[in-house]
Amino acid sequence: MHTLLTWLGNRDILNMEHEQSAAIITLATKSLIPFDKIVILSNKDENKWIQFERFVKKRMATINRPAQDIQVYKADIVNPIDYESIHQVTESWITKLSEAADTLSINLTSGTPAMTTLSVLLGKGKANVQFLQATPKNELQQVEIPIDFGQVYVKSAARNIANSATSLPKIEKAFSELTVQSLSMKEVVERAKRIARSEVSALILGETGTGKELMANAIHQGSLRANKPIRTVNCGALAESLVDSTLFGHKKGAFTGAEKDHPGLFEQANGGTLFLDEVGELTPTIQVKLLRVLQQGEVNRLGDTKTINVDVRVIAATHQDLLKLVSKGKFREDLFYRLAVGIIQMPALRERAEDIPFIVEQLTKQINKAGCKHPYYVGKNISEKGINFILSQSWPGNIRELWNTLNRAFLWSDSQIITDKDLSDAIINRHQSNDCTDVVLSYNDKVDITQLTEQYQKNYVEAALKASGNIKKHATKMLGLKDHQTLSNWMKRLGLASEK
Repeated sequence: MHTLLTWLGNRDILNMEHEQSAAIITLATKSLIPFDKIVILSNKDENKWIQFERFVKKRMATINRPAQDIQVYKADIVNPIDYESIHQVTESWITKLSEAADTLSINLTSGTPAMTTLSVLLGKGKANVQFLQATPKNELQQVEIPIDFGQVYVKSAARNIANSATSLPKIEKAFSELTVQSLSMKEVVERAKRIARSEVSALILGETGTGKELMANAIHQGSLRANKPIRTVNCGALAESLVDSTLFGHKKGAFTGAEKDHPGLFEQANGGTLFLDEVGELTPTIQVKLLRVLQQGEVNRLGDTKTINVDVRVIAATHQDLLKLVSKGKFREDLFYRLAVGIIQMPALRERAEDIPFIVEQLTKQINKAGCKHPYYVGKNISEKGINFILSQSWPGNIRELWNTLNRAFLWSDSQIITDKDLSDAIINRHQSNDCTDVVLSYNDKVDITQLTEQYQKNYVEAALKASGNIKKHATKMLGLKDHQTLSNWMKRLGLASEK
């Protein structure tokens, strides 16, 4: 099948009104191989589209060429020189038509320079695309464009890199807000920088409070989309009835209270990034729609049949085990693999001890800066013993829990020095659940149940000793044992030694 893709130009309309040929008629009637299908794109003069279709069909019928599949389609663009919206429309049509046709011919004469430029850039990458244009005397010309745009772009980009080599790279600046002293964080940030340079979707995994949103913002700021918007939504905080409207938008009258059209977050983030926090909370219905956006770059507002093209990079995050949710049928496997192209595992605070003093220093400055607005506030610092106490804790709530604890300690203390006692009093006691995780064994599996039990006990005793600063009396209370002599007996049996 031979297809012609063209924009509808002002000259095409004007000449039609005088029964004269312009670019579209010239190409349609003089192409050596007749067109089986003619797709005409336009964003104006809608009242003249049917007339133009009839005009072209009449000319084609006169010379016995196919005239059945000729149609003008509405192009949803901002204006005739808006490159972004023209790019989306042009790419969509070229992709669709080139897949269906043996040869796709693109008219370079009709339309604005922006339309022509993008037609060339996008069409050049398709093996079955050729370019045609009409001369002022209505002669047809096949246009050869012997330029490798990809290679030209790479050379230009390389020159730009060389010119800016002496300045702080944008990507380094983007990640400068992250505290990176520990080996675990250095490895994570290096991986995140690679992801930022690419256009792939990203999935950030980690416990609550590890800084997943901060990492998502760093990836966006270090990417080519940095000058475009980033939108953030906590999927777990959305009411089920509002998820669809929030993400994909709604049409006026789509539901009670929908008093006007509302663009969803995908439209608001167009050209930029959408950060979906707690993505594991999305319902199966919304997961299907999210997958469609990732695959096709299209959204439909609630209550509207019109398709809207979007160009959005998705960064998702969760504290849950998505693969476990996949195995339970609660999260789509195809969506998981769409998101999990660039995976980042944020380390827990207890796994990055080298970073903790720097993080504490930053948080202390923030607390003092906020407090100094009060006339009676006195700035505070944390003692060395206080820092050591912080290092000894496991911080299951990570940086968020540390921030919360420091705020309480600063609030309750009248001293300029925050001690380990102030900090221990500020920690919220947690009740450790005794629930066991599900255990699955295969028929031929073998375990040493005694060794498993002892290892479980050893882990808890070590954790209690660390959290208490190796003070047996306090560790005994934490473990619910009778007295510290009982703890000493346990430690001897488990092969543990204590400093105190």
